[in-house]
Amino acid sequence: MPVTLQELAEAAGVSVATVSRALSKSSHRVKDATQQRIMALAQERGYRPNLMARGLRTEQSFTIGMIVDNIISPFTPTIIRGIQDHLAEHHYFSIITNGDSDPDVENEVMHRLISRSIDGIIFVEPWMRGRSPVLDVEHKPYVVVHRLLGGTARHMVMVDDQYGAHIAVEHLLNLGHRTIGFINGPRGWESAVNRLIGYRFGLAEHGIAYAPALVRDGDWELESGYAATVALMLLPERPTAIFAANDLMALGAIYAAQDAGLQVPRDLAVVGYDDRELARLSRPTITTVTLPCYEMGRAAATMLLQLLGPGAAEDAAMAIQGTLIVRQSSGAPEGHRRLVS
Repeated sequence: MPVTLQELAEAAGVSVATVSRALSKSSHRVKDATQQRIMALAQERGYRPNLMARGLRTEQSFTIGMIVDNIISPFTPTIIRGIQDHLAEHHYFSIITNGDSDPDVENEVMHRLISRSIDGIIFVEPWMRGRSPVLDVEHKPYVVVHRLLGGTARHMVMVDDQYGAHIAVEHLLNLGHRTIGFINGPRGWESAVNRLIGYRFGLAEHGIAYAPALVRDGDWELESGYAATVALMLLPERPTAIFAANDLMALGAIYAAQDAGLQVPRDLAVVGYDDRELARLSRPTITTVTLPCYEMGRAAATMLLQLLGPGAAEDAAMAIQGTLIVRQSSGAPEGHRRLVS
């Protein structure tokens, strides 16, 4: 027979209401020691919440829908894991569906999820997502996490790309570089716009004028990083370092430098962005800025559960900061090395 709240309450010597609050982690009215004792008893006795009964009391299904534009994106699975881990801690279940970057498919998926009485929806890496008339009419809260293109959403969690680009450029400046090329993503992508802002801000902080000739647009693929680096190397004053807006383009930059007879980082320092597995496997390994996918997933789930509670903010946005991972591809320029040696 399943363990009941009443049995847990009797074993812990507290009321059923106290057990319920402790297990839901939704109240600060339960003392830490009491909550830990109740949680230990629940685990020891194999307690599982009766979500159907709980749903009847609260008029909630404790189920969250996720609409994912591309389940095989290199970043999506980690975002989903962050969402699911946080939801599981609060006894929520998730249903994952594909939107396929198609508004018609997305609307059909939304209606299917709503018909299953989901409590809210998280959009993972959508291409275009601002306000959702369907969900607004149905009074279903929704959160957008890591939007790629589109207008401002009501509730969204993004990566702080301006900060990430800034710390990448600052790292190169602190090494002594003063002529830093930048290979950006396609124009119009929000991440590309913000990474360019961060690049320019990092230069300005050190009193270095922005030089448009040092900036090239790529398409996130290795070949565009290669081509952009070839063009940058033909400048009258070629850069001593390159910051690429993702790791694939950074790897292209490394290949272009090596094919030109240059050594990385002795002749050209390279910094990427995302911290994909290839950054750890390439030779040299790539200095990069992490894309905090797991943290964004947890933050999105946290935001949605807050929207399901009382007194939720009408509009909310959160930017999660990545960190710089220093590896082999970045080093001081030759002249600076001679000065400090």
